[in-house]
Amino acid sequence: MSSIDADPTASPLLVALDVDGTIVHHDGHLAEPVREVVQALEALPHVTVVIATGRSVLSTLPVMEQLGLNTEGRPTVCSNGAVTVAATPGQGQGFELVDVVTFDPAPAVALIRTHLPGALVAVEEIGVGFKVSTPFPEGELWGEEIVVPVEELTAKPVTRVTFREPTLTSEDFAALIERIGLHGVSYAVGYSAWLDLAPEGVSKASALELVRRTLGVQPHRTVAVGDQRNDLEMLHWAAVGYAMGQAPPEVLRAADRTTGTVEEDGLAEALREVLDTMV
Repeated sequence: MSSIDADPTASPLLVALDVDGTIVHHDGHLAEPVREVVQALEALPHVTVVIATGRSVLSTLPVMEQLGLNTEGRPTVCSNGAVTVAATPGQGQGFELVDVVTFDPAPAVALIRTHLPGALVAVEEIGVGFKVSTPFPEGELWGEEIVVPVEELTAKPVTRVTFREPTLTSEDFAALIERIGLHGVSYAVGYSAWLDLAPEGVSKASALELVRRTLGVQPHRTVAVGDQRNDLEMLHWAAVGYAMGQAPPEVLRAADRTTGTVEEDGLAEALREVLDTMV
């Protein structure tokens, strides 16, 4: 990594990283080679590492702590772009809201429940947890789970609605969502039978673009790494987009480059290449 000695006046670089399946294994494990190379990038004065995740703020902060990224004012993109925060370690909840985008979930929830009446439904309560129609499998949601009637879930604008249908594969789920059609929202199907609805036009990419402009980073100095369908827009947005080796075919096609799988510490491989060629 000879380029760690790069000119500190070099052009600012923004490196956006997904969390699950990219930074951490699906069991939550963070490999030491990944932590080390993230810290090597972060040590460079002209590089800003930004987490961009589908996770809530509450479940993102511990990952930032593990990576040494929980520093004052650091921008972080959560909830697939609907929530952007700045870190405030040691103060209050540990973050302050920078941008929050909401939408009326009622029409989409009603349509999906017509086709999937048994699906579990959750809406995010920023900094608290989730309101849910039925408790989710243990460990899938972070923070407090408050069981309420579906009518209460859709009674006011929200940042995100999450559906879980354990009887379907992610492919079945994606096909169903395509078939029924959804209007006025953005959506992404996860690696399991998991669907996140967000405000229309909102994605990790839309939030990262605001972060990029705030930081004064040029468009050609952006890198992103992800592994799932909710990373598609982000990979297109970045000047250099890396897909993890286990990513679905459409994600691999969207990326400029492919690295190893999360089990192979593919993120470390990709970020070493960034250190060698872009800093």
